Amino acid sequence: QLQENQDEIENMMNAIFKGVFVHRYRDAIAEIRAICIEEIGIWMKMYSDAFLNDSYLKYVGWTMHDKQGEVRLKCLTALQGLYYNKELNSKLELFTSRFKDRIVSMTLDKEYDVAVQAIKLLTLVLQSSEEVLTAEDCENVYHLVYSAHRPVAVAAGEFLYKKLFSRKDPEDDGIIKRRGRQSPNANLVKTLVFFFLESELHEHAAYLVDSMWDCATDLLKDWECMNSLLLEEPLNGEEPLTDRQESALIEIMLCTIRQAAECHPPVGRGTGKRVGSK
Repeated sequence: QLQENQDEIENMMNAIFKGVFVHRYRDAIAEIRAICIEEIGIWMKMYSDAFLNDSYLKYVGWTMHDKQGEVRLKCLTALQGLYYNKELNSKLELFTSRFKDRIVSMTLDKEYDVAVQAIKLLTLVLQSSEEVLTAEDCENVYHLVYSAHRPVAVAAGEFLYKKLFSRKDPEDDGIIKRRGRQSPNANLVKTLVFFFLESELHEHAAYLVDSMWDCATDLLKDWECMNSLLLEEPLNGEEPLTDRQESALIEIMLCTIRQAAECHPPVGRGTGKRVGSK
Protein backbone atom coordinates (compact mmCIF):
# COMPACT_ATOMS: atom_id res chain seq x y z
CA GLN A 1 0.00 0.00 0.00
CA LEU A 2 2.87 2.35 0.84
CA GLN A 3 4.46 1.60 -2.53
CA GLU A 4 1.17 2.28 -4.31
CA ASN A 5 0.78 5.60 -2.50
CA GLN A 6 4.33 6.59 -3.36
CA ASP A 7 3.77 5.69 -7.03
CA GLU A 8 0.57 7.72 -7.07
CA ILE A 9 2.33 10.77 -5.59
CA GLU A 10 5.18 10.45 -8.11
CA ASN A 11 2.64 10.24 -10.95
CA MET A 12 1.04 13.46 -9.67
CA MET A 13 4.45 15.12 -9.46
CA ASN A 14 5.27 14.09 -13.02
CA ALA A 15 1.90 15.38 -14.24
CA ILE A 16 2.54 18.75 -12.56
CA PHE A 17 6.06 18.83 -13.96
CA LYS A 18 4.95 18.08 -17.55
CA GLY A 19 1.81 20.20 -17.34
CA VAL A 20 3.32 23.26 -15.69
CA PHE A 21 7.14 23.36 -15.49
CA VAL A 22 7.94 22.16 -19.01
CA HIS A 23 5.82 24.99 -20.44
CA ARG A 24 6.64 27.75 -17.96
CA TYR A 25 10.43 27.38 -17.69
CA ARG A 26 10.53 29.15 -21.08
CA ASP A 27 7.69 31.58 -20.35
CA ALA A 28 7.77 34.97 -22.09
CA ILE A 29 8.11 36.66 -18.69
CA ALA A 30 11.62 36.40 -17.22
CA GLU A 31 10.35 36.45 -13.62
CA ILE A 32 8.35 33.26 -14.21
CA ARG A 33 11.34 31.54 -15.83
CA ALA A 34 13.45 32.54 -12.82
CA ILE A 35 10.87 31.13 -10.35
CA CYS A 36 10.78 27.83 -12.27
CA ILE A 37 14.55 27.38 -12.11
CA GLU A 38 14.72 28.41 -8.44
CA GLU A 39 12.03 25.85 -7.57
CA ILE A 40 13.53 22.97 -9.54
CA GLY A 41 16.76 23.62 -7.65
CA ILE A 42 14.84 23.21 -4.38
CA TRP A 43 13.15 20.00 -5.62
CA MET A 44 16.51 18.50 -6.58
CA LYS A 45 17.93 19.28 -3.15
CA MET A 46 14.90 18.12 -1.15
CA TYR A 47 14.09 15.00 -3.16
CA SER A 48 17.29 14.12 -4.96
CA ASP A 49 16.26 10.49 -5.52
CA ALA A 50 13.50 11.57 -7.89
CA PHE A 51 14.70 14.88 -9.31
CA LEU A 52 18.50 14.91 -9.26
CA ASN A 53 19.16 13.27 -12.59
CA ASP A 54 19.99 14.43 -16.09
CA SER A 55 16.33 14.38 -17.21
CA TYR A 56 15.74 17.37 -14.92
CA LEU A 57 19.23 18.89 -14.72
CA LYS A 58 19.21 19.53 -18.49
CA TYR A 59 16.55 22.23 -18.02
CA VAL A 60 18.91 24.16 -15.73
CA GLY A 61 21.74 23.65 -18.24
CA TRP A 62 19.68 24.97 -21.15
CA THR A 63 18.40 27.93 -19.14
CA MET A 64 21.98 29.07 -18.44
CA HIS A 65 21.77 30.58 -21.95
CA ASP A 66 18.74 32.74 -21.03
CA LYS A 67 18.85 36.33 -22.28
CA GLN A 68 17.92 37.77 -18.88
CA GLY A 69 20.62 37.99 -16.20
CA GLU A 70 18.19 37.31 -13.32
CA VAL A 71 17.32 33.92 -14.86
CA ARG A 72 20.98 32.97 -15.46
CA LEU A 73 21.65 33.97 -11.86
CA LYS A 74 18.95 31.59 -10.54
CA CYS A 75 20.53 28.74 -12.54
CA LEU A 76 23.88 29.31 -10.84
CA THR A 77 22.48 29.66 -7.31
CA ALA A 78 20.35 26.52 -7.79
CA LEU A 79 23.45 24.60 -8.87
CA GLN A 80 25.50 25.98 -5.96
CA GLY A 81 22.98 24.46 -3.55
CA LEU A 82 23.59 21.06 -5.18
CA TYR A 83 27.40 21.19 -5.50
CA TYR A 84 27.69 22.40 -1.91
CA ASN A 85 26.36 19.03 -0.74
CA LYS A 86 29.22 16.58 -1.32
CA GLU A 87 26.86 13.59 -1.04
CA LEU A 88 25.18 14.68 -4.28
CA ASN A 89 28.41 15.12 -6.28
CA SER A 90 28.34 11.69 -7.92
CA LYS A 91 24.92 12.46 -9.45
CA LEU A 92 26.27 15.67 -11.00
CA GLU A 93 29.23 14.22 -12.91
CA LEU A 94 27.54 13.95 -16.33
CA PHE A 95 25.97 17.41 -15.99
CA THR A 96 29.36 18.90 -15.04
CA SER A 97 31.14 17.44 -18.05
CA ARG A 98 28.34 18.56 -20.38
CA PHE A 99 27.82 22.12 -19.14
CA LYS A 100 31.21 22.98 -17.57
CA ASP A 101 32.31 25.08 -20.58
CA ARG A 102 29.16 27.17 -20.32
CA ILE A 103 29.76 27.83 -16.60
CA VAL A 104 33.37 28.85 -17.34
CA SER A 105 32.19 31.26 -20.07
CA MET A 106 29.71 32.80 -17.60
CA THR A 107 32.62 34.09 -15.52
CA LEU A 108 32.81 36.81 -18.21
CA ASP A 109 29.05 37.49 -18.15
CA LYS A 110 28.02 41.07 -18.92
CA GLU A 111 26.12 41.08 -15.60
CA TYR A 112 28.62 41.26 -12.74
CA ASP A 113 26.33 39.41 -10.30
CA VAL A 114 26.15 36.47 -12.70
CA ALA A 115 29.94 36.44 -13.22
CA VAL A 116 30.52 36.40 -9.43
CA GLN A 117 28.16 33.45 -8.89
CA ALA A 118 29.69 31.55 -11.85
CA ILE A 119 33.13 31.85 -10.21
CA LYS A 120 31.71 30.74 -6.85
CA LEU A 121 30.08 27.75 -8.54
CA LEU A 122 33.39 26.77 -10.16
CA THR A 123 35.04 27.01 -6.72
CA LEU A 124 32.51 24.45 -5.44
CA VAL A 125 33.11 22.26 -8.52
CA LEU A 126 36.84 22.48 -7.76
CA GLN A 127 36.27 21.29 -4.19
CA SER A 128 34.08 18.39 -5.33
CA SER A 129 36.60 17.13 -7.88
CA GLU A 130 39.92 18.68 -8.86
CA GLU A 131 40.16 16.69 -12.09
CA VAL A 132 37.04 18.18 -13.67
CA LEU A 133 38.53 21.60 -14.48
CA THR A 134 41.37 21.70 -17.00
CA ALA A 135 44.40 23.99 -16.64
CA GLU A 136 42.84 26.23 -19.32
CA ASP A 137 39.54 26.42 -17.38
CA CYS A 138 41.42 27.48 -14.26
CA GLU A 139 43.49 30.09 -16.10
CA ASN A 140 40.29 31.67 -17.42
CA VAL A 141 39.30 32.28 -13.79
CA TYR A 142 42.79 33.18 -12.50
CA HIS A 143 43.16 36.30 -14.65
CA LEU A 144 39.94 37.73 -13.18
CA VAL A 145 41.87 38.56 -9.98
CA TYR A 146 42.95 41.64 -11.97
CA SER A 147 39.32 42.66 -12.73
CA ALA A 148 38.39 46.28 -12.01
CA HIS A 149 35.16 45.03 -10.39
CA ARG A 150 35.98 44.02 -6.82
CA PRO A 151 33.32 41.30 -6.19
CA VAL A 152 34.45 39.48 -9.36
CA ALA A 153 38.11 39.83 -8.37
CA VAL A 154 37.50 38.64 -4.79
CA ALA A 155 35.58 35.57 -6.01
CA ALA A 156 38.44 34.81 -8.42
CA GLY A 157 40.94 35.34 -5.58
CA GLU A 158 39.17 32.72 -3.50
CA PHE A 159 39.20 30.29 -6.45
CA LEU A 160 42.93 30.93 -6.98
CA TYR A 161 43.64 30.45 -3.25
CA LYS A 162 41.74 27.17 -3.06
CA LYS A 163 43.46 25.84 -6.19
CA LEU A 164 47.08 26.91 -5.61
CA PHE A 165 47.50 27.88 -1.96
CA SER A 166 45.28 25.80 0.31
CA ARG A 167 46.94 22.41 -0.13
CA LYS A 168 48.47 21.49 3.20
CA ASP A 169 51.74 19.63 3.24
CA PRO A 170 51.58 16.82 5.86
CA GLU A 171 55.11 17.75 6.92
CA ASP A 172 53.89 21.24 7.84
CA ASP A 173 52.21 19.91 10.98
CA GLY A 174 55.60 19.28 12.52
CA ILE A 175 57.02 22.71 11.63
CA ILE A 176 53.93 24.85 12.17
CA LYS A 177 55.73 26.91 14.83
CA ARG A 178 58.75 27.66 12.66
CA ARG A 179 58.92 31.19 11.41
CA GLY A 180 60.53 33.22 8.69
CA ARG A 181 62.08 31.35 5.83
CA GLN A 182 61.32 27.98 7.46
CA SER A 183 57.61 28.66 7.99
CA PRO A 184 54.97 26.79 5.96
CA ASN A 185 54.10 30.14 4.35
CA ALA A 186 57.50 30.41 2.63
CA ASN A 187 56.55 28.18 -0.30
CA LEU A 188 53.16 29.88 -0.58
CA VAL A 189 54.79 33.32 -0.77
CA LYS A 190 57.04 32.00 -3.56
CA THR A 191 53.98 30.57 -5.35
CA LEU A 192 52.38 34.02 -5.15
CA VAL A 193 55.49 35.63 -6.65
CA PHE A 194 55.66 33.05 -9.46
CA PHE A 195 51.95 33.52 -10.24
CA PHE A 196 52.35 37.31 -10.29
CA LEU A 197 55.30 37.15 -12.69
CA GLU A 198 53.65 34.59 -14.97
CA SER A 199 50.49 36.68 -15.25
CA GLU A 200 52.60 39.49 -16.78
CA LEU A 201 50.49 42.31 -15.30
CA HIS A 202 53.38 43.67 -13.30
CA GLU A 203 51.85 47.07 -12.60
CA HIS A 204 48.86 45.49 -10.90
CA ALA A 205 50.27 43.92 -7.73
CA ALA A 206 47.82 46.01 -5.68
CA TYR A 207 44.91 44.40 -7.55
CA LEU A 208 46.23 40.88 -6.90
CA VAL A 209 46.75 41.59 -3.19
CA ASP A 210 43.28 43.13 -2.84
CA SER A 211 41.66 40.14 -4.58
CA MET A 212 43.20 37.69 -2.09
CA TRP A 213 43.04 39.90 0.99
CA ASP A 214 39.82 38.38 2.40
CA CYS A 215 40.75 34.70 1.97
CA ALA A 216 44.56 34.80 2.47
CA THR A 217 45.09 37.52 5.08
CA ASP A 218 47.46 35.41 7.23
CA LEU A 219 49.67 34.69 4.25
CA LEU A 220 49.68 38.27 2.96
CA LYS A 221 50.49 39.65 6.41
CA ASP A 222 53.40 37.28 7.05
CA TRP A 223 55.95 40.05 6.58
CA GLU A 224 58.50 38.20 8.73
CA CYS A 225 58.50 35.37 6.20
CA MET A 226 58.78 37.79 3.25
CA ASN A 227 61.67 39.64 4.93
CA SER A 228 63.59 36.44 5.58
CA LEU A 229 63.11 35.31 1.95
CA LEU A 230 64.71 38.61 0.90
CA LEU A 231 67.45 38.89 3.52
CA GLU A 232 68.49 35.41 4.66
CA GLU A 233 70.61 32.88 2.79
CA PRO A 234 68.66 30.03 1.13
CA LEU A 235 68.39 26.79 3.08
CA ASN A 236 70.28 23.71 1.88
CA GLY A 237 69.01 22.59 -1.51
CA GLU A 238 66.73 25.61 -1.85
CA GLU A 239 66.74 27.69 -5.03
CA PRO A 240 67.52 31.36 -4.31
CA LEU A 241 65.14 34.00 -5.66
CA THR A 242 66.28 35.74 -8.83
CA ASP A 243 66.56 39.56 -8.92
CA ARG A 244 63.28 39.69 -10.84
CA GLN A 245 61.53 37.52 -8.26
CA GLU A 246 62.93 39.59 -5.39
CA SER A 247 61.67 42.80 -7.03
CA ALA A 248 58.23 41.24 -7.46
CA LEU A 249 58.19 40.13 -3.81
CA ILE A 250 59.14 43.65 -2.64
CA GLU A 251 56.32 45.10 -4.76
CA ILE A 252 53.78 42.60 -3.37
CA MET A 253 55.02 43.25 0.17
CA LEU A 254 54.61 47.03 -0.23
CA CYS A 255 51.06 46.51 -1.53
CA THR A 256 50.15 44.30 1.45
CA ILE A 257 51.45 46.95 3.89
CA ARG A 258 49.49 49.67 2.08
CA GLN A 259 46.33 47.52 2.09
CA ALA A 260 46.71 46.82 5.83
CA ALA A 261 47.27 50.51 6.59
CA GLU A 262 44.65 52.09 4.31
CA CYS A 263 41.94 49.37 4.47
CA HIS A 264 40.42 50.15 1.09
CA PRO A 265 40.70 48.71 -2.44
CA PRO A 266 43.26 50.17 -4.87
CA VAL A 267 42.38 53.12 -7.10
CA GLY A 268 40.34 52.08 -10.13
CA ARG A 269 38.62 49.12 -8.51
CA GLY A 270 34.94 49.52 -7.64
CA THR A 271 31.77 47.56 -6.97
CA GLY A 272 29.32 49.24 -9.37
CA LYS A 273 27.01 47.20 -11.59
CA ARG A 274 27.78 47.03 -15.30
CA VAL A 275 25.04 49.35 -16.51
CA GLY A 276 25.34 51.94 -19.27
CA SER A 277 25.19 55.57 -18.12
CA LYS A 278 22.41 57.85 -19.30
